[in-house]
Amino acid sequence: MSQATLSRAAEHGERSASVINPDDTNPLGDAPALPASGYWRSVAERLLRDKVTMAVTLVLFGILFITLGAPLVTHYDPYAGSVLGRLKPIGTPGHWLGTDETGRDLWTRLCYGGRLSLLAAILPVTISLLVGGFLGILAGYAGGWTGTLIMRMMDVFYAFPSILLAIAICGLMGNGLINSIIALAVVFIPPMVRISETVTSQARNLDFVEAARASGTSTLQIIRHHVLANVLGPILVYATSLISVSIILSAGLSFLGLGVTPPQAEWGLMLNSLRQAIYVQPYVAALPGLMIFLTSMCFNLMSDGFRSAMDVRLNK
Repeated sequence: MSQATLSRAAEHGERSASVINPDDTNPLGDAPALPASGYWRSVAERLLRDKVTMAVTLVLFGILFITLGAPLVTHYDPYAGSVLGRLKPIGTPGHWLGTDETGRDLWTRLCYGGRLSLLAAILPVTISLLVGGFLGILAGYAGGWTGTLIMRMMDVFYAFPSILLAIAICGLMGNGLINSIIALAVVFIPPMVRISETVTSQARNLDFVEAARASGTSTLQIIRHHVLANVLGPILVYATSLISVSIILSAGLSFLGLGVTPPQAEWGLMLNSLRQAIYVQPYVAALPGLMIFLTSMCFNLMSDGFRSAMDVRLNK
């Protein structure tokens, strides 16, 4: 192969953005390479045509609005209670979602509680995406003893169930929001490393990557311009799916008293404090759990929509 041919192949690889499906045994398969701008434009068009993905995205935007803009949608103090106003039912004048066990407005607590719940769910995934993505790409591209060392270290964490590992870490470090975020980040790094290593190992064997390597392109440039274009998509989709799991795990830690501490408003902690009221006001007690379920399901469905839109072979 001539030097000119290698250069043209490398330039073509730099512009390509093939989609990798992490659940496929050969994610890169025969997916056609498209110019980056045209590919992302087609992804956006497919997302806009996906009614389910658009609907759950709007719901998530609504949840973000009421949590980040809580002072705009409620005028109550989330920490001010009333002994005489305890456990008011849904539809009570002035408290349309009722009150909790200390008389605090539940709508206000749900709005403010979403801040900590989303923070405790999204931040661990972001940390695992940065750390795990870096280690996985390094292991997948370098291979050899470097890749083996990284992957064997990650296999150690798979010996423990995720929730038990998170509980153990929080038990050692103590309860609190920061410690629960660290615990969940540690739990999510190994699967992020594995998925990043898998897609990178397949991307490094593509023709245009080998052509760039043969033409003398530096390793950093190959990873930056050729490999990342093919692996970032599936890695980000997987990270989005982890958010739904992170919401449930972070709420579970708070429910067990290992996450956010009272009197802060957080959905898992609210579910714990209201569990005694389930026989008195079952609908009021179930509201924090409903918010956890709704938010987790929306992130899960949105992740599925992104994966379908980014898979070229499913949209030929």
